[in-house]
Amino acid sequence: MNRVPVLRGEHLRLRELHADDHEPFARILTHRVLTRFLGVDRMDPGQAHDTFARSLAQPHAHPRRRYTLAVCAPDDDTFLGTMGLLVEDYGSNAMLTSLVLLPGSPVRGHGHEAGRLLMAYGFGHLGLHRIWAGHRSDHQHMPRVMHAAGLRPEATLRQLFSTRGCWHDVTTYAAVAPEWKLQASGNELAILDGVRPLDRV
Repeated sequence: MNRVPVLRGEHLRLRELHADDHEPFARILTHRVLTRFLGVDRMDPGQAHDTFARSLAQPHAHPRRRYTLAVCAPDDDTFLGTMGLLVEDYGSNAMLTSLVLLPGSPVRGHGHEAGRLLMAYGFGHLGLHRIWAGHRSDHQHMPRVMHAAGLRPEATLRQLFSTRGCWHDVTTYAAVAPEWKLQASGNELAILDGVRPLDRV
């Protein structure tokens, strides 16, 4: 299997999905508020179940193109949200996807760190050159998250997707490996270099 090792940051960590993550994962995809800014409409329980099953099977794909990881607190394995990476079929590019944190999560306010950890893995282990991300242009809090992740604004894609019967513009950002690595933290440099940080005692 092509599994991602646990990626540890200062305020959170990322891990592969476990079978017992089904309920909170499905809660995100069936929640009217949590899906508001996602690129897909709110799902019914059956659709959410099928999406979880496909996400759980991602490490078995060869080559692996999709990485949907669980966001957890540094010393707790409880599923608190998701962070994803979609490797494109051409070039050395990928898109960050699916940053969602559950209400009341102890890691709220640190979502950018989840993106940075996955970017370090992409630029390091996956050998990517460019990683980009986007958000609905009316999502007022996301520019701050994008900048904190080390992503630079690029463009506005007009009416890129439709949810709840409306078309939405998307503002895009990107980082390229040589520049992003210059501002990586110690944890991120360890991931970039393939060094596994010691687990906390």
